[in-house]
Amino acid sequence: MARATARHILVKSKEVCEDLKKQIETGADFAAVAREHSLCPSGKQGGDLGAFGPGQMVKEFDQAVFTGEVGKVLGPIQTQFGFHLLEVTSRTE
Repeated sequence: MARATARHILVKSKEVCEDLKKQIETGADFAAVAREHSLCPSGKQGGDLGAFGPGQMVKEFDQAVFTGEVGKVLGPIQTQFGFHLLEVTSRTE
């Protein structure tokens, strides 16, 4: 069964999400940005979500984790919680 590890940053608006993505793509540390800006409790751990399988996260998030490129910052991804930046740190098929 497929498994993945990922980290994310949750914010309220698409604009903030896009701005944070630019910061990370130009050298800002993902974990540091998560600790400072993420609204999710996982932000305290640099956005780390640990390991999980398909169907354990909301649909939009799940699809990005199991189809997106490993190691690349993905997003903004909109869910009922807000807007996410997502980085898949590992995935097994």
